[in-house]
Amino acid sequence: MIQIPSTGKLLISDPTLDDYYFNKSVILIADYNKKDGSFGIIINKPINTRLNDILYDFSDFDSQLYLGGPIKTDRIFFIHTLGNIIEGSKKILNGIYWGGDVNTVKYMIKNKEINSENIRFFIGYSGWAPMQLEEEIENHSWIISKTTANDIIHIKPKKLWRNLILHSGKEHAMWANFPRNPILN
Repeated sequence: MIQIPSTGKLLISDPTLDDYYFNKSVILIADYNKKDGSFGIIINKPINTRLNDILYDFSDFDSQLYLGGPIKTDRIFFIHTLGNIIEGSKKILNGIYWGGDVNTVKYMIKNKEINSENIRFFIGYSGWAPMQLEEEIENHSWIISKTTANDIIHIKPKKLWRNLILHSGKEHAMWANFPRNPILN
């Protein structure tokens, strides 16, 4: 069966991808463009840094920070459930939006109109040149899955890869218990 990527779908990594960023990763495709390239964010890799540890002007918003990918790791990106309330945000799928006006976000955080259930912050993002993602899918580096806003915001990030693998079909179910490094097993 041919898997076709698109904005709003998830990429679930093959467990043999031996890469710091992508091993057992789940990536939300934020913008898919066959001609210009695509980008997304790893949604299941929380890091041991809080947002307030690196951004001092976000009031007292002690939010978990996530590793979004290897590109632009000197910048913060965010997804949220607030839609057009945050001007300039882009709809990824029903209930999930990318970016928008950061000053509005700061204002809403200060006024306690945003909490960690409506927004997630990421260091960096993941990106592909034109046709690179299709090639990686053809080489079986990724399987594609549909998702919902609930899957992205409410499922524990550390369990997300395994849960998605278990529900992606019998041919992938054995991956669920694949060790991080099979050589050490």
